[in-house]
Amino acid sequence: MRTKSKWSPGPGIKVQSIATNGDGDWVVSACGPSSGICPDCRRHSTSRHGWSYRSLQDLPIQGNEVTVRLRLSRWRCTYRQCKRRTFSGPIPDIASPYARRTARVTKIVALLGHGTGGRPGERLMNQLGMPVSDDTILRHLKRSASRADDEPPARIIGIDDWSWRKSWRYGTIIVDLERRKVMDILEDRSVASVTQWLKRHPAIEVVSRDRCGLYAQAAREGAPQASQVADRFHLFQNLRLAIEEQMSLSGRATGRALLPDEDIETDHDDRALHEEAPEKRLRNQLRRTHRQSRKEVFETVHALSKEGLTCSEIARRTGYGRRSIAKWLTFETPPDRRRGALQPTSPLYFEAFLTQCWKDGNRRGRHLFHDIKHRGYTGSFSNLERLLATWRRSERPEADEDEDKGDAAPARTGLVDCVYDNAPVRDPHTGHWISPVVAAALCIKPRGALTVNQERKVDALKQGSQTFATLRSFSMRFRGIFRSRKSARLEEWIDDAVHSGLVFLARFARVLRRDIDAVCNAIDLPWSNGQAEGQINRLKTIKRAMYGRAGAELLRARMMPVQLADLHTK
Repeated sequence: MRTKSKWSPGPGIKVQSIATNGDGDWVVSACGPSSGICPDCRRHSTSRHGWSYRSLQDLPIQGNEVTVRLRLSRWRCTYRQCKRRTFSGPIPDIASPYARRTARVTKIVALLGHGTGGRPGERLMNQLGMPVSDDTILRHLKRSASRADDEPPARIIGIDDWSWRKSWRYGTIIVDLERRKVMDILEDRSVASVTQWLKRHPAIEVVSRDRCGLYAQAAREGAPQASQVADRFHLFQNLRLAIEEQMSLSGRATGRALLPDEDIETDHDDRALHEEAPEKRLRNQLRRTHRQSRKEVFETVHALSKEGLTCSEIARRTGYGRRSIAKWLTFETPPDRRRGALQPTSPLYFEAFLTQCWKDGNRRGRHLFHDIKHRGYTGSFSNLERLLATWRRSERPEADEDEDKGDAAPARTGLVDCVYDNAPVRDPHTGHWISPVVAAALCIKPRGALTVNQERKVDALKQGSQTFATLRSFSMRFRGIFRSRKSARLEEWIDDAVHSGLVFLARFARVLRRDIDAVCNAIDLPWSNGQAEGQINRLKTIKRAMYGRAGAELLRARMMPVQLADLHTK
């Protein structure tokens, strides 16, 4: 049998006896030190006043529970001038005051709870021979998270949002990019809460964020001394979306191509079309040509079916899905596109109410937004403003005509003309149309990272689409600026993009100019928000694993690094 010294739960503890009960669990009887130190006068005392007993849960033996029955002495202070008469000696290396388990068991409870959560941690602890309830595990987690503010201040942080419920409610995560760990979890996504948090941490020097204007404003108000850094991934993501929208104007995916220039010019409403405002003329051209091309594709599908081709063969030749082909063959004329059911997230859901308010003279966007909010509107203010902007433009045709005659008119006319500079391009390998999504992804990808098939697609797109060739030239220049770490070249790129005649690329460049300092810092500095994005993925996993118990306090405790050094202290 082992010697009693090897069963000791900590320094200064003497084991008196070891026994097992009827259930096979072990009971270790021990006593505390033979003297104590007064916490006030710091004098040793050997005058015992009485005894007290503590039962502590300890590490198991072969899956069986171990209970340490510890007898501790209460001492008299023999120094007459000391105000304290009696005291009990603390045992911080073994257990914290009032604890029901030893410090080494407490560490295991905290580690399992931090990694698995309450109920999974409870099941694991029961199997390991250290039964602990899930509430106790969560209580340890929250207590550990409350001591996280005692760590050294952070200098470089990343801020990003995460969703409690997508498109409904959002929170904020703040990450220390130097130490690569979460600093805090905020329940909401607002300027006020982020500003208050930043003001409590004045040592921050760099704030990395995405393109969200909310966090930019919060950083300006809460940490004016810090440099803001735009996230490079989101910059390229926004560029890809701008390219995708521009390519969507040049040609339709899945075979719904726009008509060539000569077909547009021979339209019977051509004169009326060119007398409209440039933006309205562009929308009308897109609608008219899309309807005509859809009709031509419908007729092509029926012609191929009359030749005896199967739905699969027609789908391979046209690029449509086989189910779409089968559905179209059941109609004699192109079916009308059904409008989706309106939801409270759309201002058109309250169109009757808004129209009446508009007629009554109530045309302030904020007032209308407040009114329909009380009627159940769950969308954004910007979505409502887009609808109201179309109503305002329809009531002032004179202003549109004056704008058409101004300095911006030639550039806008050129934009309308360049939309129809080419037809959609087919993949040389499969013969299918190359969608704008694929074209945009290939446009920002460097030549060295392309596969053989992707290189063929890029070459085909450059030969068949002048728009794509121009966009790829801009995207490669943009990538080169970031790789060279020279932000001085960015202004020239923005000027060229604004005057390129490509409407969505120009819009992207103008937005860059509004946030030019943060974008330049993204080029010059090595920091990015990648670590914050990774922590958000971890947060989503934890949130979904905890089901309905994933409150803000518990999420914060699971995301914060566990404080092992202080787990046994209260």
